[in-house]
Amino acid sequence: MKTLKPTVTIEYCPKCGWMLRAAYMAQELLSTFTDDLNGVLLKPAEIGGTYVISIDDVVVFDRKEKGRFPEVKELKQLIRDVVSPEKDLGHSDKPS
Repeated sequence: MKTLKPTVTIEYCPKCGWMLRAAYMAQELLSTFTDDLNGVLLKPAEIGGTYVISIDDVVVFDRKEKGRFPEVKELKQLIRDVVSPEKDLGHSDKPS
């Protein structure tokens, strides 16, 4: 039986105008993890100020908790560590 690939969900506040940011991050993740993800779901939040990224309902980044948005490089590392720990991210793996 084939195991299901994980799905990343980006829940964002549409009233804050964060849909484009979420779409950009989704594009980056889909480009990097083409073979590792089932997909990226963009989910409008019902609670204002929400920007939460999760993998199969496990939160990996919460803007309110961190007090900021994730950097794309940081997000790729967080996703990689869960979905494909052996994956080399190239220049995104180098320390800042």
